Amino acid sequence: MHVETQKLLCLLSSSSFVSNLWGSMALSEVRKDRELRIHESLDELSAVLADYIAEISEAAVKERGVFAMALSGGSLIGLMRKLCQAPYSKTVDWDKWYIFWADERVVAKNHVDSNYKLAKDLFLSKVPIIPSHVHSINDSVSAEEASDEYEFVIRQLVKSRVISVSDISDCPKFDLILLGMGSDGHVASLFPNHSVLEEKDEWVTYLTDSPKPPPERITFTLPVINSASNVAIVVTGESKAEAAHLAIDGVDPNFASVPAGIVQPLKGKLVWFMDKPAASKLDGFQFSE
Repeated sequence: MHVETQKLLCLLSSSSFVSNLWGSMALSEVRKDRELRIHESLDELSAVLADYIAEISEAAVKERGVFAMALSGGSLIGLMRKLCQAPYSKTVDWDKWYIFWADERVVAKNHVDSNYKLAKDLFLSKVPIIPSHVHSINDSVSAEEASDEYEFVIRQLVKSRVISVSDISDCPKFDLILLGMGSDGHVASLFPNHSVLEEKDEWVTYLTDSPKPPPERITFTLPVINSASNVAIVVTGESKAEAAHLAIDGVDPNFASVPAGIVQPLKGKLVWFMDKPAASKLDGFQFSE
């Protein structure tokens, strides 16, 4: 962690939101079983996110010999950009990384809507991850077939110990799942009040009626997300503030309407990375100038 940022983080263990700040860069709070890290700028958020990912990678490689991470799409990928720069470009053990997608649009890999293409263009093409360690979906089959095939791939990698298995369920236990959040509160392709939220038996499921285009997608199910060792939800922009408020402050008792609110690793750690606009509607939020 950057020394300046580390000095500025305030870790609190109360369930109410109490804001403290040294200077005007960042604040952090532990609220129940999740940590909120709120940042003054996107550049700072990107720097702290890079530290966070690199630290989890280092710990996983030390413990297991590999690091298995699942990505989502959207602005999250651009915020990972500092991993492509020094010191991480030289210090991260890239050949131990395995990359997956927590959700993907069932489109060609070179399509503008492809999460794979986004990650390849902005991140994967800039770091020396072994190509065979990058596990994208089969883009030449139906959404149902793609989800079945992707689950099979993950099951094989659980058997070979590339991915750990949860000790309280049969779900895979990814070292880290990185998620964004939509303005409607969706994470991965788990949309508000959609039937995919109820899927408990499959590891990967599919949609053909996504409320957000494109309609055909595959997605990790909620039990898989909540079985991870670490989950980060990265949220930026004022348009996400209301959904973040509902998810974090628990205002809406019907969490099916705000899927981000039901992301909570059973034995792992959840961290929200936010900028000021995204955090602006949190209960008791105050950021000193």
